[in-house]
Amino acid sequence: MQFTIQHMEDWQNIAETVISKLEHNILLLKGNLGAGKTTFTQFLLKNLGSTDEVNSPTYSIVNEYSTPKGKVYHFDLYRLKNIEEVYDIGMEEYLDHSFLCIIEWPEVYEEDLYGLKYHEMSIINTGENREISFD
Repeated sequence: MQFTIQHMEDWQNIAETVISKLEHNILLLKGNLGAGKTTFTQFLLKNLGSTDEVNSPTYSIVNEYSTPKGKVYHFDLYRLKNIEEVYDIGMEEYLDHSFLCIIEWPEVYEEDLYGLKYHEMSIINTGENREISFD
C-alpha cells in the first residue's frame, strides 16, 4: 500500500488503515530522522485506544503503552551497535508478550527476524510531503 502525507490530519487515515491490516505483532518503521515515525506511532496508539502519552524512545530504547487489545512496545534501535545489544534489552521477551511491537531503526535486528512474520512501513520525507509504503 502507498500513501502520501500532505497534512497532519492525513496521519489519522493511515493509522486507521494500518490497524485494519495488522496481521502480525511486529511493525518495522523505516525512515530518515524527522520522517514521522514517532508521529505515526502517536496516531496509531491513539487509534488503538491508548490514553498514554507517546514519546520517542530514543533514549529509553523501549517505551511501553497500554491499549484495550494489550501491551504495545515502541522501540528505537538507532543507538544499538550490534545484535547482542538487541538481545540484551530482552527483545524476544517483548515479542512474545505483546499485542504489537513497533520497531524504529530495525536494521541492526532485521536479519534475525528471518522466519518471523512482520509488517514494514517506510516513510520518506520528500521535503513537501511524506511518501509512505506499508506491507
